[in-house]
Amino acid sequence: MNKRIYTVSVINHYVAGLLEDDMLLRKVSVTGEVSNLTYHSSGHIYFTLKDDKAAIKAVMFRSYRANGLKFQMKAGDKVVVTGSIGVYEKGGMYQIYAEQIEPAGEGELAAKVEALKKELREMGMFDTAYKKPIPKYCFKIGVVTAPTGAVIHDIMQVSERRNPHVQILLAPAAVQGESAADSVAAALNRLDGMNCDVIICGRGGGSLEDLMAFNTETVARAIFSCNTPVISAVGHETDTTIADYVADLRAPTPSAAAELAVFSYDEFLSDIRKKQQQLSNALNGRVLSARNRLLSLQKRIIISSPKERANRAMMDIMKLSERMHESFNSSSMEASNALSRYAQVMKNAFDVKINADQRRLALIAPKLSGEMAGKLSETKHRISFVQPRISGDMSKKLSDTKHVLALSAQRLELSNPVKKIAAGFAYVSSDSGRITSVTQIKKDDIFSVRLKDGTIEAQARKVEKNG
Repeated sequence: MNKRIYTVSVINHYVAGLLEDDMLLRKVSVTGEVSNLTYHSSGHIYFTLKDDKAAIKAVMFRSYRANGLKFQMKAGDKVVVTGSIGVYEKGGMYQIYAEQIEPAGEGELAAKVEALKKELREMGMFDTAYKKPIPKYCFKIGVVTAPTGAVIHDIMQVSERRNPHVQILLAPAAVQGESAADSVAAALNRLDGMNCDVIICGRGGGSLEDLMAFNTETVARAIFSCNTPVISAVGHETDTTIADYVADLRAPTPSAAAELAVFSYDEFLSDIRKKQQQLSNALNGRVLSARNRLLSLQKRIIISSPKERANRAMMDIMKLSERMHESFNSSSMEASNALSRYAQVMKNAFDVKINADQRRLALIAPKLSGEMAGKLSETKHRISFVQPRISGDMSKKLSDTKHVLALSAQRLELSNPVKKIAAGFAYVSSDSGRITSVTQIKKDDIFSVRLKDGTIEAQARKVEKNG
């Protein structure tokens, strides 16, 4: 009879293959008590999972620890290990390769939390419409957490670094255990009535059971009812609780919550300086604009004042009078010259006519009879007699015209206001116009007196009318 003989390694390999091919054992959850626990320097965790009747070896490789184990496991803990069953061929023993480890009963807690989360979501407590904005500058910050531990220490440290002038109010609360939910809710209600700018509610990380106080309806309703904005800072960055969904803002860690709530004093001073400079520039611009507008209005008021208008009218009258005087003198001179030229033309024309008549008479004289010669002699005599009279009349008429023009120029010169002012007379006026009678002015009235070299502002001390 031929026997088939196998090596140990072949048998172990075969058994390993059988286990790997079993679909049930590829993903299985096993509950038991932890014993023989070893955290190896390589990062792997070795332990035994047992109950009162049996035990199985277990290992969790380093690659699964970050996401598969969220609490500090210790010997004696009752846990649920999820992974695959396989054979360690070198040792010839089968074991469970853990991918996730959670405290026993946590699955029920997770289901309970999910049910409450769904209920609160349907009620609208997670709706962003109810989220209150976190003030940019918070000067009083309330903190709900355990009075001892790393959370309050981290928050105080961040606050001291960013802004030592911010006030931190601690409302101590139990954050773990059966009474934790009521304790956290009561602390939130106390701080909500203390006029805080913002409230930080949180604790350190832990298992789902450790964080259960922040997965209760009691704490959720307390956060939702707060008039003060609430920042939730529960656990580590990967932990998420119902309090995170209800809060106005979620921070991944308590330190991050402090970074969000406490504004930087240095940045605040820098912003103040920038705004001061902007305000100063804007104010200077407004002042400069107002000053320019005021100067413009002052100029317009001065230009449009009755006094200035009267002064300009007086100057216009004086200029017009001077132009009239110059025009009259020019016209008189032109008229005189024209009359002289006209008289000369008349005289020359008359002389030409006489000379022409004389030449004609000289030509016809030989042909005339003695009678005609006598008449011609008589005519010459009469002409020589009349000629001086005509010249005299023309000279007299020209002289009379010059005299009339001189009299007119003298009368115009006498009526020239510029000459009168220059001679010591004055031009008196008020806001209502020129003053020519004492009846136009009353006691204490203000009026202007214009002289040849300036203007005097005067006030009537006494008004008397002649007669």
